Amino acid sequence: MSLQEQIIAELGVQPTINVEAEVRKRVDFLKSYVTKTGSKGLLIAISGGIDSAVATALCKQATDELTKEQGEEYKTLGVFQPYGTQEDIEHSYAVAKAFDLKYAGETNIKEAVDKVAVEVEHTLKDIGLERSVTPQVRGNVKARTRMVVQYALANELNLLVVGTDHASEAITGFYTKWGDGAVDITPLSTLNKRQVRLLASYLGVPQAILDKAPTAGLWEGQTDEKELGISYEANSDYLEGKEIDPAAREKLESFFLRTAHKRTSIPGI
Repeated sequence: MSLQEQIIAELGVQPTINVEAEVRKRVDFLKSYVTKTGSKGLLIAISGGIDSAVATALCKQATDELTKEQGEEYKTLGVFQPYGTQEDIEHSYAVAKAFDLKYAGETNIKEAVDKVAVEVEHTLKDIGLERSVTPQVRGNVKARTRMVVQYALANELNLLVVGTDHASEAITGFYTKWGDGAVDITPLSTLNKRQVRLLASYLGVPQAILDKAPTAGLWEGQTDEKELGISYEANSDYLEGKEIDPAAREKLESFFLRTAHKRTSIPGI
């Protein structure tokens, strides 16, 4: 078995999908886990990007169906988590409106993140290093702070925290360990980015979100493809078992091997 075949098998990506069937399977998956855990619904951070929009649509359908079937309310709570001023925050609100979220709220993480950064800089100074935290470190602090807030809300309301990671992110390790990768359930994990887009079109994600460049939004001007140096088209082709440019293939496989620690349990002895 080639490394490509091993990666595809590990991540569970199918070369083609039936979009309607995939939506049904993932909604049922969410419903089953909510019921099994005794929780009262789902919490999803709505970033304004396509991945969180698709996850929001699946969550809302799942909790609506549970409410109807069980005769008691199950909720999907959407949270918007800007760092200070977020230029595209209107896209987060557009997603909530598109899928008729009754429960949604904004939690600004700037003050908390900046305080963590200051404490890190104080410690660096204590050990003889006079410098500011790097944009990458601050970006990871943002992702982890968002999860702290999400879990506090989820604990208060007996909700499960939903992740938006998918196979095109998993192969590259393009998420923050113990940040956006720290969740209770991931309904998109066996889809590549192209397949997520297919679900987005089917589910009615607003066009402005379909058209925007994918970004983690961790620092100004950041985009996924620019940072990784590889397109989502090539990434998706690879995960569907197709041949791609050898340089792109080598880069993807290098990412996968280098970030294995993000996809495995904590080692111990």
